Amino acid sequence: MKKFTPVLLVLLLLSACAPAATPTPMPTPVPPTVPPLAVEEMTCISTQPTQEDVDRALAFTGGLFNTPDWERSYTVEDSRVAVTWFGSSISAVAFLEALIFPCGYEELDLDQFFGDENWDIIFGNYQQYQRVDECRTDAGLRLYQFKAVDQGFDYDIYYWAQNDTATRVVTMMIVLPVGSEDRMEEYGYSLFPTLQSCK
Repeated sequence: MKKFTPVLLVLLLLSACAPAATPTPMPTPVPPTVPPLAVEEMTCISTQPTQEDVDRALAFTGGLFNTPDWERSYTVEDSRVAVTWFGSSISAVAFLEALIFPCGYEELDLDQFFGDENWDIIFGNYQQYQRVDECRTDAGLRLYQFKAVDQGFDYDIYYWAQNDTATRVVTMMIVLPVGSEDRMEEYGYSLFPTLQSCK
């Protein structure tokens, strides 16, 4: 039988009585907190035209209609500035609108805006009208071409719509008697050289 020394015996007894070593608990991984994606809200602007809108509308055509044939007037309303030129000596009308879309617009919004309902309103005073062509550029310029009858006279009508800013669209309608193709081409080229007609 082996002899244990008292010191060894004490050490054995102490180690036998010591609590068993417990493993150190590992922390449970906590998934990182991901902040919710920020939803970018479009801040809508006022529908009231600014002086800059008025100035832009009045200057848009440059001096094109500053001739004795044309008489200009304009109005400022909610969501728009409208400029009208009457050419009584040549039986013509030119009409520009600077439209405000206060919360912005997409191409689909414009497709809907320039739909049949809109044309019925625009041509409400004509005896009849017919859309004969439509075209557009990649830069957001549209042209709608119409034939219309007013008081028994036939007219060619070109109606352009141009994306101007993120909240602004400029439209320009020119109404000339049938047979004024050269004049229409001149106006179209002066105002919208990249889309003077849908030919």
